[in-house]
Amino acid sequence: MEILMGRHALEQARERGITINEIKKTIQQGAKHLQERNKIVADFMHIRVVYKKIKDKIFVITVMIR
Repeated sequence: MEILMGRHALEQARERGITINEIKKTIQQGAKHLQERNKIVADFMHIRVVYKKIKDKIFVITVMIR
């Protein structure tokens, strides 16, 4: 699974002390629900990741602490 991160997501992850491994784990193992038509929200432990699937890639929009 290839994960792409936008500038906003990278900034938010850095500010909040969230690692790339935590983001991957949240996407792989987290509880998921749809936000709007094409955004997926994954929650795992204390992290929330909002992302889109674009073909065989995942584009992370934002990352936050729940």
